[in-house]
Amino acid sequence: MNLAQTLLAALRDHGAREIFGIPGDFALPFFREIERSRILPLYTLSHEPAVGFAADAAARIHSSLGVAAVTYGAGALNMTNPVAAAYAEKSPLVVISGAPGKGEAATGLLLHHQAKTIDSQFEIYRHITCDQTRLDDAARAPADIARVLARCRRESRPVYIEVPRDMVAVAAAPVVPLAPPAVDAEQVEAAAAEILERLGRARSPVMMVGVEVRRFGLEDKVARLARRLGLPVVTSMLGRGLLAHADAPLVGTYLGVAGAPEVTELVEGSDALLLLGVIVSDTNFGVSARRIDFRATIQALDGRVALGHHVYPEVPLGALVDALLARAAPRAFAPPAPAAYPRGLAADDAPIRPTDIAAAVNDLMAKHGRMPIAADVGDCLFTAMDVDHTELTAPGYYATMGYGVPAGLGLQAATGKRSLVLVGDGAFQMTGLELGNARRYGWDPIVVVFNNASWEMLRAFQPESAFNDLGEWDFAAVARALGGDGVRARTRGELAAALERAAATRGRFQLVEAMIPRGALSRTLARFVDGVKRLSAKGS
Repeated sequence: MNLAQTLLAALRDHGAREIFGIPGDFALPFFREIERSRILPLYTLSHEPAVGFAADAAARIHSSLGVAAVTYGAGALNMTNPVAAAYAEKSPLVVISGAPGKGEAATGLLLHHQAKTIDSQFEIYRHITCDQTRLDDAARAPADIARVLARCRRESRPVYIEVPRDMVAVAAAPVVPLAPPAVDAEQVEAAAAEILERLGRARSPVMMVGVEVRRFGLEDKVARLARRLGLPVVTSMLGRGLLAHADAPLVGTYLGVAGAPEVTELVEGSDALLLLGVIVSDTNFGVSARRIDFRATIQALDGRVALGHHVYPEVPLGALVDALLARAAPRAFAPPAPAAYPRGLAADDAPIRPTDIAAAVNDLMAKHGRMPIAADVGDCLFTAMDVDHTELTAPGYYATMGYGVPAGLGLQAATGKRSLVLVGDGAFQMTGLELGNARRYGWDPIVVVFNNASWEMLRAFQPESAFNDLGEWDFAAVARALGGDGVRARTRGELAAALERAAATRGRFQLVEAMIPRGALSRTLARFVDGVKRLSAKGS
């Protein structure tokens, strides 16, 4: 095998199922090998940020490696934002960049796409990936590939692989995957015993699950654990969509003052809050109704367990869950009623509000079955919190715009399932044109655009600023030009009818442009904004 084939086979053997990319001159030899070898399918998009978002979504839905391939400089540097998002939200993304050959780098000439130095790109990626390698030595390359891919899976964070274009066709040995690192069984058992003892004497224990539960493929085991321990389960905001298809006593999503009061009281009143794979961030906990004392929580995250000041380092989440399952005695309990979500949309002539979109989506999925959802940031993400539990990918912590559309394409490429995209008009302006690629690959997502001609979430925090105005763009007309079908809905009746037509039409993407009056916020976003403002006023 040549070096490119060695790398592609290793990606496949470590769990990658497809590659998203955009070719460029320094990456052309590598892309030729992707196409020739057929080791992994290749999906090309139109702009590097979309490549990163699509590959990130595939990684999240697979609980395995997502792959983004780009060229040097103009390609890889254009993709740093999606990679930073993947790092922040613990998504196992593999970034492969073409690079100048060794001979080119030694000419002394400045090379096109070069920033400060020939190594600037490599150094930039050190900050947003957990491991990096340059494949400039064929003898060393298999070991380097094995190391970075193992670390990507172990830490569930991005890695960076640079392939000089004159190395692509060089012969290389196959990659031998690294054995998983040894786990200190005694430490894991001790941590599990202490957690169970703490839960056993608690008055109101609660389990909160976060993204690591999905990243490490633990949803079914965690559902069994919750049932056996008799614990009510909530997800963090970033963990929304977890356990959607598992038999778990799932109550809802914790959103502090922005969420259902009964869920907030359950979490904040717990004397033994077990955080499994939760990112302890402001989006997950910043609008708590009353401040949570994290020293009183049980934290199993970032490869360690912490109970107050007692820390067990290097305890993988999977090993801990296995130990808890093996030790836990069954306990019967009556779980609290799950949160109620809006449904039964009145198909009348009233204007559309975000909560109406949630009700319409719930009605649609009740009739036609659940769909995986890709949500952008803004009120579309807060509206997704009112949709029945289904698989959801969204940048709920890093909160970058432009994620929704390419992530929806990535979901359908990765799963074969039709996806539902919830996206605001501002974010659609960034990456909506990627829908033009759907026809080539037979993708047919349903895309709901929240069009209020505004960056409305920003306006909610700073209503006096005119720069939040976007003007009215006719996105439905754009859909037809891109090979899909588009319709504008101004009333709740039109929204319900448009979604029903979209569900019935396959083979072309369907865009429903929901025209929302300015100032109309979802109930969740309204509570979130109010909570942030009250907390800011207290701190000032």
